Parts: sequence; structure tokens; C-alpha cells
Amino acid sequence: MHNKVVYQAAKSLDQFGLPVLRFNFRGAGKSAGAHDRGRGEQDDIRAAIDFLADEFPGLPVLLAGFSFGSWVGLRAGCEDVRVAELIGIGVPVNDSGFSYLSACRKPKLFVQGGKDQFGAPDKVKTLVASLPGENRLITVNDADHFFTSKLDQLGRAIADWLTERHPHTGN
Repeated sequence: MHNKVVYQAAKSLDQFGLPVLRFNFRGAGKSAGAHDRGRGEQDDIRAAIDFLADEFPGLPVLLAGFSFGSWVGLRAGCEDVRVAELIGIGVPVNDSGFSYLSACRKPKLFVQGGKDQFGAPDKVKTLVASLPGENRLITVNDADHFFTSKLDQLGRAIADWLTERHPHTGN
């Protein structure tokens, strides 16, 4: 939750006046529970979506996740009709399967570091090209998995995508 990548993404979304909720998965930080290899963490995401839907009824949900959070978040977001758009940041394609995305037609933005050690850019490019629906991949040159010294470019990628998709919201 306090990771600099997650913070930058939340900051970028907040600039558009979108309600933003950051949370720790079970067992992370001061959260109760234990890591569940992605199964229980999907329940954590569903609970967060339930919370947002209750707090902001009628608003579509945009779900963004970083690294492990993108792996479980994209899955949960694709399955939930309340989620309208998805953002995957630093998707760990080197050691995690994303085949579940082959049935997801929701608009998706992927932001990946050009030197991401957990998500090789060529593998991410192949994944995104294979997906149905409207998908965009933005590769931040020379950025590692944590977008070290490149967080501004991550924020700009998110803002540009949102501006293009929702020109009436402004930034």
C-alpha cells in the first residue's frame, strides 16, 4: 500500500477526481491473515470492490494493480461486472500466468518498465497483442520493476490513457 509505484498510480487516478482505495493484501504490512498465493487475495480485491460500490453507487470501477497486485487484480476485475477498466503495472509475466485475460474484453492499460526483471517487455508485448478488446501497452524505457527514477513517466502514462478515454474529466 505504501509502495512508491502504488502511491504514484493512486496519485495519478486522484488527479482525475476518481475515488481511490489503496489496501494491503492479507498478511502484508499490518493486515491480518496470511498470504494465500493469489486465491484469498482475489477475495480481498472483491471486498475492496464491494466497499467502493457501496460508497460510490452508480460509479464504474477502474481497478489498477502493481506486480502481484496486477496478477490477482486483473483476474478479479475481469470477472466483476462493476469493473469497467483495468490497469496492470509491472505485470510479472516471467513467472505468473495471465491466460485468464484471453476472455476479458474490458479496456486495459499495461505500463511496464523496459528493464523490468519480473516482466520481460517482449513477453508483455506478446501477451497484450494476444488479448481481445481495447488494450494499450506503454513501455517506460530504462525503467526497472519499481520504475526507479521514472515514476513521473508512470504517472504520465496513466494520465494520458485516462485523458484519451475520458476527455470530459480533464486533468
